[in-house]
Amino acid sequence: MSNITRAMILAAGLGTRMRPLTNTTPKPLVKVAGRALIDHAIDRLKDAGVTTIIVNVHYHAEQLRNHLAKRDDVEIRISDETDTILGTGGGIVRALPHFEGEPFFLHNSDSIWAEGYGRALERLKTRWNADEMDSLLLMASLVTSMGYEGRGDFLMDSEGRLTSVPEGRLSPFAYVGASILHPRLFEGAPRGAFHLLQLWERAMEQGRLFGVRLDGVWMHVGTPEALKEAEAFLADLAPA
Repeated sequence: MSNITRAMILAAGLGTRMRPLTNTTPKPLVKVAGRALIDHAIDRLKDAGVTTIIVNVHYHAEQLRNHLAKRDDVEIRISDETDTILGTGGGIVRALPHFEGEPFFLHNSDSIWAEGYGRALERLKTRWNADEMDSLLLMASLVTSMGYEGRGDFLMDSEGRLTSVPEGRLSPFAYVGASILHPRLFEGAPRGAFHLLQLWERAMEQGRLFGVRLDGVWMHVGTPEALKEAEAFLADLAPA
């Protein structure tokens, strides 16, 4: 099993689909089951052995800084993007020096899940192979997903290799918002703002993008409606 001790949480988005909750609050601080979304991510990463977490900030950055300053159980570093919006790819490029050339976890701040058999991030670490992979994504079955409104993100073969979904077809899998990335994925990356998908598409063409299926229920908490759905589901799981 790979010993991956660093991670990045993407927390710089504007959260427009979560309005009006995000009119005055950054989406990572919206609470689900009594805890801020970003704390769900931090706790899960910490449980997976992560000791250093980089969080990028832009929208209502000071609120996030103040909230994260209260966490003393893990090292948290801020990657400041208050000067510009960099997108998922550009934000990671700015934070790359923190990883010192080592693979790292990536976690969206609006993604939570109820574990099934085993722990998903541990399964990612077990499957990770830096020699053959540039990125390894956690994938959820659409049947056991909540709050996701897409048509599936990638096709996945029996070995976990991911490919794009041909036009007119559907995929049974959606990207959960948690993955392992190797810094070499960003060699030759565009300058400024860009979407990480651009680099994943290049990795797919080279046969170096893989996935692991989540054994559990994924909740994409991207809208007020999805928030209510996640709250109700987690309440049902809570012990009486």
